[in-house]
Amino acid sequence: MDLAPLESAPLESALWEAVFAGDEHAATGLVRRALDEGHDPESVLLDVIARVQVKVGEEWAADRMSIAQEHAATAINERAVAALSMHPAVRTAPERGRITVACVDGEWHALPARLLSEVLRLRGWRVDYLGAQVPVPHLIGHLHRTGPQLVALSSSIATRLPTAHATITACQAAGVPVVAGGAAFGPGGRYARLLGADAWAPDARSAADRIQCDPPARPESGHQPLDDLPHLDDQEYTMVTRTRTHLVRGVMRGLDDAFPAVRHYSDLQRERTAEDVAHIVDFLATALYLDDPELFTDFIAWTAAILTARGVPLYSLPPALHILAGELKDFPRAGRILHLGADRLGVASTVPSVPARNHP
Repeated sequence: MDLAPLESAPLESALWEAVFAGDEHAATGLVRRALDEGHDPESVLLDVIARVQVKVGEEWAADRMSIAQEHAATAINERAVAALSMHPAVRTAPERGRITVACVDGEWHALPARLLSEVLRLRGWRVDYLGAQVPVPHLIGHLHRTGPQLVALSSSIATRLPTAHATITACQAAGVPVVAGGAAFGPGGRYARLLGADAWAPDARSAADRIQCDPPARPESGHQPLDDLPHLDDQEYTMVTRTRTHLVRGVMRGLDDAFPAVRHYSDLQRERTAEDVAHIVDFLATALYLDDPELFTDFIAWTAAILTARGVPLYSLPPALHILAGELKDFPRAGRILHLGADRLGVASTVPSVPARNHP
């Protein structure tokens, strides 16, 4: 694509056009040119590249971009960040402390963490950016070797929150405080607080400000995950996660009986349906872990919106909740959460209420 003068159009719009067109050279060229012309590097990162990435997610959710296009666009944005990081205008001597930035194990959305890493480098920190899906033992080994001032932990997928909890606890046991960030930690960072993070920030700029102006202190030792979540004593979360495969199979069998058309699905259709059911089970398990039904009901509402945007009928979603409730009839908290999920869809009669016995 031709590069119009940056003064004639907002840089964000120009970058979006390049990203949507899949034009990596145009995208990186725009970023380099913006820096050549004196644009603030932090603003280019957070007010341009980050906003374009948000739009990528919105376009995917609205079914105006395929998964392949979304992945390609994200890769181009990552290259744009790399181009910025190599520009002479952003070279800053690391005069502050050392920080580790990592994604929770199982979290593959690495761009938010990468954006934070570059902002911290611009502000003079020495940053160890570990990228996506960092296993806890490897992260802790890195902390022992390098002795950072803190860990910035990123997660966008709510189902990774139990792993995030274990990661936060392990980092603190190693004497390193944790600043949590990312959509997984909920509105206002409520799950970050619930899981014992030392601080939370809603975005990269806020995180960098907090780290710079009010860094969290070294944590006290002796903290255990169960200290934060005593409701886990009922073992519902553990049993749901252990029987995940069985639950998915049970729901698929139930759908076969409830909807004869499902029996004639192609292999691909059955695979996609099973994936949807697995996501339902995973979000149910996470809601049980946090004892927060709203996490599950929000996911159900989001799933309904995504399916509607793609023209997929919702007729199998309420029965899937009903069948899953039957599979978990001896789990009171799970039953109530599934009932609330059905309520959110406007089909309260689909999932029977579960009595409150044995609830902690």
